[in-house]
Amino acid sequence: MKTLKLIQSDTYLRPYAEAIEGRYNYALKREKELTGGKTLSEWANGYLYFGLHKIEGSGVQELRCSGVTSEPSERLNSSLAASEPMNLSTAPKAQWVLREWAPNATAIYMIGDFNNWQKDEAYRLQPVGNGVWEVVLDEDMIRHEQLYKLLVEWYGGKGERIPSYTNRVVQDEVTKLFAAQVWAPETLKTSETLKPACKRKRVARRKANDPLFIYECHIGMSSEEEKVNSYEEFRTDVLPRIAKLGYNCLQIMAIQEHPYYGSFGYHVSNFFAVSSRCGTPEELKRLIDDAHAYGMDVIMDIVHSHAVKNELEGLGNFDGTPYQYFHAGGRREHPAWDSLCFDYGKTEVLHFLLSNCKYWMDVYGFDGFRFDGVTSMMYKSHGLGEDFVDYSCYYNGNEDGDAICYLTLANKLIHEVKKGAITIAEDMSGMPGLACPIKDGGMGFDYRLAMGIPDFWIKYIKEVRDEDWKAGHIFYEMTNRRQDEKTISYAESHDQALVGDKTIIFRLCDADMYWHFEKGHATYMVDRGLALHKMIRLITASTINGGYLNFMGNEFGHPEWIDFPRQGNGWSHKYARRQWSLVDNERYFFSNLNKFDEAMVHLLKDNLAPVKDKCGVHLPWVEKLCDNEGDQVVAYQRGKLVFVFNWNGVKSFNGYGIPVKAGKYKVVLNTDAKEFAGFGLSDDTVEHFTMPDDGYLKEGKGWLQLYLPARSAVVLVQED
Repeated sequence: MKTLKLIQSDTYLRPYAEAIEGRYNYALKREKELTGGKTLSEWANGYLYFGLHKIEGSGVQELRCSGVTSEPSERLNSSLAASEPMNLSTAPKAQWVLREWAPNATAIYMIGDFNNWQKDEAYRLQPVGNGVWEVVLDEDMIRHEQLYKLLVEWYGGKGERIPSYTNRVVQDEVTKLFAAQVWAPETLKTSETLKPACKRKRVARRKANDPLFIYECHIGMSSEEEKVNSYEEFRTDVLPRIAKLGYNCLQIMAIQEHPYYGSFGYHVSNFFAVSSRCGTPEELKRLIDDAHAYGMDVIMDIVHSHAVKNELEGLGNFDGTPYQYFHAGGRREHPAWDSLCFDYGKTEVLHFLLSNCKYWMDVYGFDGFRFDGVTSMMYKSHGLGEDFVDYSCYYNGNEDGDAICYLTLANKLIHEVKKGAITIAEDMSGMPGLACPIKDGGMGFDYRLAMGIPDFWIKYIKEVRDEDWKAGHIFYEMTNRRQDEKTISYAESHDQALVGDKTIIFRLCDADMYWHFEKGHATYMVDRGLALHKMIRLITASTINGGYLNFMGNEFGHPEWIDFPRQGNGWSHKYARRQWSLVDNERYFFSNLNKFDEAMVHLLKDNLAPVKDKCGVHLPWVEKLCDNEGDQVVAYQRGKLVFVFNWNGVKSFNGYGIPVKAGKYKVVLNTDAKEFAGFGLSDDTVEHFTMPDDGYLKEGKGWLQLYLPARSAVVLVQED
């Protein structure tokens, strides 16, 4: 076997070649076992087979007898294909078919408000082989919006369960109990329930290597009102704001149904159901469609790292066994998250999760995923207590080969389903090859989150005095990454906005935000906070090698942390919302920070076009021009853009020399501009010409002499 490129490109990985090649070969072997030579996309169609479907009469027989539908294995395919077809000669125009995988069940009944939640032989599922159960109902036996569950019986017990593939789950406002809901709006044709609700013309997508500017959002907490916001309100009220800011990718949290709102969507119960708190499936489809019309890609936080422990709402103990979807024994429960851990070695679990990936892309039009909790998946220890100080930590027998195989297959499937799909891994371990192509020995993610950057900013703001901020150290932390893997950089995400932590603006301004954020009433703390807030974002966003992420409201320094309704706060929504009116009110500095973010995103998005050279296609290299720790000044260049930062809080510099290519430069962004809540100490209309060198610089270079106000940054562009 030819040495994989991942190993060739990093000599430090050569001692671990056997492990890397082993996981690569295992993924190839597993794929072949699962698909029998077909593509993953042809195999991962569980959502078309399991769950509740309304189908034309003849379609029931066709789906039952198809050998390439979506059954969990070739063995199961053969079993269903060989089963005796139902007599549908007298079938009505349409019927309902419900299928479920429950290998330990002895009987299953569909119960609901249509049969007074009682066992009824007419709604009894029949076994069709290999743990699969099925019932076919006449069209008039259930109706749109009726509620239902499964009554699953097993030796020694029984329980009410929500079908594993259900696409609609709602909560009773009085009892607070969840139930599946029949979802087949009469305004839609049967086939349209599995397609986007509307298809406005999509503007041209960004090219594959263009930088990503991601706006991370939570629909429920996106309202100014103290309530759970809806998909429709977000579409009409918030989405235009994001488009105006210039972001080209929308990342939506908490899409999969979860019983506890305060889990932020990370304790999923129903993996194929859109969270009904925010509206209907069709409303989410319209939101995605409108985002596409604005030119945005839309990705979702997908949670395949664990599942909620609940039995009445989720998959826990679904058929009377604790290990149907999850590990048995000590590996079943996550020791830190109070949740259940999938057994990725099971064919049926792979089928369930891979089908889930395809479902969200096929049915809702998502363009990809940010995979949550990848570190927890890849290691049997879940990464808890691990320091990952060197490469040996990644290949010491602690890795979960089946989970790594799943992630590899998921990436392959996603890119089969949609060309140009986006996958991002949330990993804090630094596993090499996570965001390298599968063919090179990687796991196939397009990007990995640069999770060390927000931790760096927290540590710096909390522990380092302003006069000790080292410009070169900051630059190093922003650019310290594997060159063969693209990353998503961010100064802060939703994690840093939660109660128990602090946003950057709160760390910088503290209580002065409440009393001195009105223009004309600023204190030193506010002036300092405003300046550093802009500088931190600019250096983080301008040094990306893949993309930049911002969480909803952080761009304008939202003054409240996030605290979801819970018993401890009287179930209040006061801190689970976004105060957009602050942005719109020119009296406050929030509007200036918002304007800066808009200017920054548009500037970087328009000027960081990929280049092609012997290293391939990539964003322009970050070339450091100068680094003066004594002055706390650092400068670097990307393409035609020159970035200069003066982190010094007390010293401004006049005529500061920056070595650049000789020519004429103009200012295109200045954090100190008055429109961005700065002091406006520089005249940005002045054209800057480089001064000749006395022999210190290489030929063709000159000194760009600038006035650098204290605690400010400026971006210039070289003019032709």
